[in-house]
Amino acid sequence: MKESKLIKIQEVLKRCAISRATLYRLIANKNFPNQVSVTGNRSVAWRDEDIQRWIDERPTINQ
Repeated sequence: MKESKLIKIQEVLKRCAISRATLYRLIANKNFPNQVSVTGNRSVAWRDEDIQRWIDERPTINQ
């Protein structure tokens, strides 16, 4: 079984092009992938493939 790459909050914000406030709002509304505890609740991260799936499934705005 392949281990999942974990990414920290700064990389999540960068890749998703959202602010920290927006991230926390999405989490509160259960509209964002679950985070993973890295060091016993002192640090969290997200699975890379979960973030990529979330990005891929976001609606796009046609210009």
